[in-house]
Amino acid sequence: MDADTADTRVAGVLDRLRHLPGALLPILHEIQHELGHVPAAAVPAIAAALNLSRAEVHGVISFYHHFRIAPAGAHVVQLCRAEACQAVGARALEAHVKQRLGIEFGATTADGKFTLEPVYCLGNCACGPSVQVDDQLHARVSPQAFDNLLAKLGVNS
Repeated sequence: MDADTADTRVAGVLDRLRHLPGALLPILHEIQHELGHVPAAAVPAIAAALNLSRAEVHGVISFYHHFRIAPAGAHVVQLCRAEACQAVGARALEAHVKQRLGIEFGATTADGKFTLEPVYCLGNCACGPSVQVDDQLHARVSPQAFDNLLAKLGVNS
């Protein structure tokens, strides 16, 4: 998507939502939904529309792990790092996932296929360790189970 199209879409979101009480979060969610991320170039427009400073808008974007400032890969892998999952092997799974994908948390593989994100609860505490790939939640994920998920996505060992 080119910058003009992104700017037009951001302007449309701002026009629709700027008058809501507490409009910043709904605006950020909608921009990310439409563009896949909240581009840095959108921050000044958001700030001006809501009479906020750029620092205030950036602070909210950087505070919430949900918001991205760059496009995600084709598949988003979210690995639960909460205590319940850690108690049943999430740290070992984390090491395996990072090794298999060749990236750290917050990064996207060079081929653009995967983005790896830490999350601090997927709401599946009794069935950890939990992983969400795109919008699909997976329970009791072992390193082998993760490799099977990758195979289903067309990634060979």
